[in-house]
Amino acid sequence: MELLQFVFENLFDPFSLLLIFGGTVLGVIFGSIPGLNGALAIILLLPFTFMLEAELGIVLLVSIYVGGISGGFISAALIGIPGAPAAIATTIEAWPLTQKGGAVKALGVGTIATFIGTFFSCIIAMFLSPIIATYAVKLGPWEFFGLCLTAVSLVISLSKADVLKGIASACIGFIIGSIGFAPIDGARRFTFGISQLNTGLALGSTMMGFFVLSSVLIDYGKGNMTLPSVAKQSIKGWGFTLREFKDNVWNIIRSFFIGLGIGFLPGMGSGISAFVSYAKAKDSSKHPEEFGNGAIEGIFATETANNSTIGGAVVPMIALGIPGDTTTAILLGALTIQGLEPGPLLMVNDPGFVYVLFGGLILASIVTLGIQYFGMRLFPKILSIKFMFLFPVIMVFGFNGAFAQGNSIFNVYMVVVCGAIGFLLSVGRFPITPLILAYILAPLLETYLRRGISYTEQGALTFFTRPISLALIIIATFSIIRGLLKKT
Repeated sequence: MELLQFVFENLFDPFSLLLIFGGTVLGVIFGSIPGLNGALAIILLLPFTFMLEAELGIVLLVSIYVGGISGGFISAALIGIPGAPAAIATTIEAWPLTQKGGAVKALGVGTIATFIGTFFSCIIAMFLSPIIATYAVKLGPWEFFGLCLTAVSLVISLSKADVLKGIASACIGFIIGSIGFAPIDGARRFTFGISQLNTGLALGSTMMGFFVLSSVLIDYGKGNMTLPSVAKQSIKGWGFTLREFKDNVWNIIRSFFIGLGIGFLPGMGSGISAFVSYAKAKDSSKHPEEFGNGAIEGIFATETANNSTIGGAVVPMIALGIPGDTTTAILLGALTIQGLEPGPLLMVNDPGFVYVLFGGLILASIVTLGIQYFGMRLFPKILSIKFMFLFPVIMVFGFNGAFAQGNSIFNVYMVVVCGAIGFLLSVGRFPITPLILAYILAPLLETYLRRGISYTEQGALTFFTRPISLALIIIATFSIIRGLLKKT
């Protein structure tokens, strides 16, 4: 009873509620602006939390976390540029739907999906955290390698133009992701004597270059200087019908558990779960030909999955002291600064704090639902801004975001380089999505591969003797072969 009272006093204190609301709003704003993200907002606000009690500080930070992941799909839907890596897969369907005049539907589907994913995953994680963490820690680099490989192969197999071009695009992504020091032995690769490349190519530079700058160049070259219009009469309710929601119930449930399961695995992330769920949604759809042209099945899948990863990613952070993704790594540092020690003993020594953290996540998901519902009437007005005004502003934010990631003007130069490469690839009809996913997963794939080979005397053979690892490798191989056969 005392534990329950402690949690309620900390969550429903007026100042605490104000922090949750303010943090969520800030997260949505940062998440929806290309070049910025929720992780950056957390870093900026981290010093402010030093003046707060541990419970209030973590409530503010997790609210930004939820808002940042949820807000990423807004720019993906409205201008075809993901506000965060988690929304890359959402762009594939949300932007075509907006181009057909369905901006409100894209926003409505994304809003409901984000709420379902975040709210229910946090509730499940709160009750099952100790149990699930016990099983997640038993997986090794062999299983993690198989999962990353499967995610890349599934995206390649869905390449609209040509699966071979998808493979080529992914190979380019792997090369870009290999720039800098090797993750195991520290060998320097593909730096060409440029010291700024020792730590690799910044994520902000690649995202802004391949998605934003290349898109602007393509649109300008084609003369597409207008944005889709939104009929005023279409802005009512959630933008989609109850029938459309019912038709996607199983899709939502499946995507929810994909995101939750991947979130439980340390080092994974919402981007991977979004791509895996999207591939599964298309593979299971009765109308796969609609995918890539604004299918709401794809939006339900990606946004449910990448937000359900939130609840899953918090589990290894709390129960094992291992970050589930990049943002939880920052949150892990915040807990340490507050004098807390994440790990198996945190639930025993300070259960009140743990439940306040989960309560903050749940309340933030509810606040996000409200913000995005009312914002649906406001966000489409962005489309009324002239192209010549909107995209220069986006580019300014993008260049600033790239510069802020390391305070280096070199990152700004890399935006231009990546933009030029992205432009050439788009002209050649090479898909950009496999490149970005391969770039993000390249360090993880190499780390897990080299660890898996060195951890046992059998070397690479172990990847084929462990059941889960073998099953994932078979799925990855089958998806590529199936994609190639479909094109012939």
